Amino acid sequence: MSTDDDVRRLAVALPGVTEKPSYGMPAFYVGGRPFARLHEEPGVLVCWVRDLGEREALLQSAPEKYFTTDHYAGHASVLARLDHVDEAELSELLQEAWAARRHR
Repeated sequence: MSTDDDVRRLAVALPGVTEKPSYGMPAFYVGGRPFARLHEEPGVLVCWVRDLGEREALLQSAPEKYFTTDHYAGHASVLARLDHVDEAELSELLQEAWAARRHR
């Protein structure tokens, strides 16, 4: 189980990351581009992924952890239920999001 505090600690530990609000929630940026933000729904993280193929793989592999909504249709991001994601998986998810957005 991960928390908002785990998200913040792991995200800001990545090189070049800044934190500022997005949609009124804490968000994490690299190179001026967001790669993750806490969702308005408590315990949910919005996290960018490399592409829609990666998003679909996550959604299919673990629907209890990862989901999306109509708002994110066609968007290379996934919603993660933090209470179903352990710290190691959260760290990997944030690192991959950071890498995907850093190079765009």
